[in-house]
Amino acid sequence: MSSEWKQRREGGSPLAMRLLRALSCRLGRGPARLLLYPIVLYFLLRRGAERQDSRAYLNRVLGRPATLRDVARHIHTFASTILDRVFLLREDIRGFDVRTEGLGTLNRHLDAGRGVLLFGSHLGSFEALRVLSRQRPECKIRVLLDRSHSRAVTEMLDALNPEIAASVIDAGQDGPSIALAIGEALSQGAMVALLVDRSHAGSAVEYVPFLGEPAAFPTAPWLLAAVLKVPVMLTFGLYRGGNRYDLVFEPFSEGIELPRGKRREGVVALIRRYAARLEHHARSAPYNWFNFYDFWKRDDAVATTGHGLPAADAAGHAGIDGVRRTAG
Repeated sequence: MSSEWKQRREGGSPLAMRLLRALSCRLGRGPARLLLYPIVLYFLLRRGAERQDSRAYLNRVLGRPATLRDVARHIHTFASTILDRVFLLREDIRGFDVRTEGLGTLNRHLDAGRGVLLFGSHLGSFEALRVLSRQRPECKIRVLLDRSHSRAVTEMLDALNPEIAASVIDAGQDGPSIALAIGEALSQGAMVALLVDRSHAGSAVEYVPFLGEPAAFPTAPWLLAAVLKVPVMLTFGLYRGGNRYDLVFEPFSEGIELPRGKRREGVVALIRRYAARLEHHARSAPYNWFNFYDFWKRDDAVATTGHGLPAADAAGHAGIDGVRRTAG
């Protein structure tokens, strides 16, 4: 995967996000959804790079040439989840119809007092996880977020829900501090959620098949999980139109172990499994893909792991530093 996403502008400027937040809070979700149409028009007319990358992705996932209507629907889905973020971050879910799937395994871990790593992606709404605050209010969700890159999101979070904002683990701090924060949260039985589909220049990646062509995925989250040895679950908050979401939890590992002497092969196998599940859900909800750049572009500045992955302690530091670079 290209590290191009770090150079792209955020989908909404702080001013635009403040305006969206103010109007949404004042008008309510229904009337505020009328704002989605000028947002879509803006992207179609002014954001040519994102429009082109949307069409290229849709060509792949739909298996046919994408039309302008397809691209507009893609952008409208993205804008819908940005609008809903205002309400989900306030934990105001009264107007939503959220169907949950796979809670049994997650509840089993939480009931046992075990911390859980939740690996998500830029497919659908990560904020849909906030539905868990109603179902398991005693269990904290700690999100790993690079505050320096996600300034508009950070400002919105600070304004809407300071308690959640205070619980964010800032991925912009140094590696040891991130490691300490994640380890402490997990030891307290919290869920630590992070996005694992993007990398950054200088981060180690592996290329695995995804929607018909190899794409790069970061290795750092998997190395981190192997050191922490806690349950890993995949999560997808898929927007289904209107006020409907599917919040899916899939068991991935009770605790990742990398085989001695074949550590790289172990990491590649994990990423292949993850990419296969990501592809499954991308085909199920094709307009939920919110990586608006060339996801398959090869980036010479991004390195593969090579054959000599570090041993356990070194892998921990590599994993933490890599997670710091990949969080967005």
